[in-house]
Amino acid sequence: MKIKELKSEGLGREYNITISAADFEAAVDKELHRIAKKTSMAGFRAGKVPFAMVKKKYQASAMADALDDMVRDSVNDLLKEKELRPVFTPDVEMGKFEEGKDIEFKVSMEVMPEIKLKDFSSIKLEKVMAEVPEEEIEKALKYMAESRRDTVKVEEDRVTAKGDVAVIDFVGSIDGVEFPGGKGEAYPLEIGSNSFIPGYEEQLIGKKAGEVVNVKATFPENYHAKDLAGKEALFVTTIKEIREIKRPEINDEFAKSMGEENLDKLKETVKKRIAEDYESASKMKLKRALLDALDKAYKFDVPAKLVDLEYEAIVKQYENAKKNNQLDEEEKSKKEEDLLKEYKDIAVRRVKLGLLLAKAGDEAKIEVTQEDMNKAIMAEAQRYPMQAKAIFDFYLKNKDAIERLRTTVYEEKVVDHVLSQVETKEKKVSVEELYNFDEKAA
Repeated sequence: MKIKELKSEGLGREYNITISAADFEAAVDKELHRIAKKTSMAGFRAGKVPFAMVKKKYQASAMADALDDMVRDSVNDLLKEKELRPVFTPDVEMGKFEEGKDIEFKVSMEVMPEIKLKDFSSIKLEKVMAEVPEEEIEKALKYMAESRRDTVKVEEDRVTAKGDVAVIDFVGSIDGVEFPGGKGEAYPLEIGSNSFIPGYEEQLIGKKAGEVVNVKATFPENYHAKDLAGKEALFVTTIKEIREIKRPEINDEFAKSMGEENLDKLKETVKKRIAEDYESASKMKLKRALLDALDKAYKFDVPAKLVDLEYEAIVKQYENAKKNNQLDEEEKSKKEEDLLKEYKDIAVRRVKLGLLLAKAGDEAKIEVTQEDMNKAIMAEAQRYPMQAKAIFDFYLKNKDAIERLRTTVYEEKVVDHVLSQVETKEKKVSVEELYNFDEKAA
């Protein structure tokens, strides 16, 4: 086998490989003898067929098999000899094949970049931290109490007020014709919740149980049902009863109903949970700062094919969001060509940082254990306790999802490893600043 380098630009490599006719003929002959040992024909037992007959029948397939084997072995020898690490399986382009002549073919590939890690301790980062304000604890307690609220029927003879729950029957019509979805019975409507179309709830204020109110309200121009958007409707509404909202007092009894000894213990638990949320936000910002620092500190070529794959995935997400009208305001305000350029830059950055973290993880011999995977799946289940079983079943049956989760866990472990070596200085900030993830501000 002879190797001739044709191109070496950036990460691209091209070689011409020549296999001598004599070597190829010897390989074909070896393949034919292998076939002859197990071949039988009429009048001949297996292994006893004359070689000339075997050659006549199996010459073509022996040549094809021998060629496949020699090309594969030659490419592997090339990779070992030149110490190449291809991104994907090398492309092989065969030259003209003529029996009795040397065989030539071209091998082209992209190779992985050589990355030399620097001392991570030279990286200096700021970790933003926020104290849990008392008002946040009070707000959380009020939210908990709100989730335990109840309603009681108003027995006194009075009219409805904002904050009451009016239990109503209603029939909606446009120009005297009822429309689909415009009817309801015994519907508990909190007056002032703005859960019905604008102007509806206000017209129920100052009414008594048993009254029939002709409510006129106009559907918003952007209403999801296009046939109703912008149209005025009449809702014949019967107030069946008025109910008052009763919220539990936030005291020791309430704390016990939430599984704590007393109110002070409940406040401690709430503060701890909020602090954990703050820590998650802090770590998220610290990770972003680390990735920004790594992106600036390292310069190397990234494989074009990997970038193309990442870019295609980003564009697919964008097109799906565009189709489903889920683009954010910033994306809507930009020209598509400018967005696509940004997405290309993002794809390059992701591939670059992915390769860099993979190198760091490889040198640190970081592995994802089954215990790591169990913790990650458990964390997912705890985020959605009502769907825990479905989440466990999903990962149990979905190998692709498991591999995606494994990749995420691996990246987190590598990031933690790198962060343990960088110089980090804590900085106290407000809660608003902690949760400000604006890219430009960062």
